[in-house]
Amino acid sequence: MQEQHGKQIRNLQGIHNQELEAKDKEISRLNAILEKAFKWFPMLREMLRMEKLCAAIGFTKEMIESLLTKKEAIRCNGRIYSEEHRRKFDIKNDIFKVERNPTDNNKLVLTINRQPIGEWFKEQFGKLKHNLCEPIEEPKRNRGLRV
Repeated sequence: MQEQHGKQIRNLQGIHNQELEAKDKEISRLNAILEKAFKWFPMLREMLRMEKLCAAIGFTKEMIESLLTKKEAIRCNGRIYSEEHRRKFDIKNDIFKVERNPTDNNKLVLTINRQPIGEWFKEQFGKLKHNLCEPIEEPKRNRGLRV
């Protein structure tokens, strides 16, 4: 019984190793195809980065498709999330658009009301910090020692 059990385990391990090798080959083949696609379509990597950013902010698939595929501006209300500041910010009737970076034509930038989203988040966070400034504390009285 032990020999039979050992044979079964070795057979299953062999099958498992073959499946792992086949998956590794497939992953390598897909990576090679992806690298070719990045070479042939230089903006593809930027489009994927923009898609990831839009998803992190909280946009739906339809909104991302409008921004990236149809290259349309979208008007939004609600809340968007900033990973850098780890908080959500309110938006009211703001316009989002994916545009080419003015300083580097090979890069894309997500804008909100024609302002890069990173700058917009910093501005909103600064306003929030200013509004939540710490209250002024009264000086502590030194009571000294009581006898």
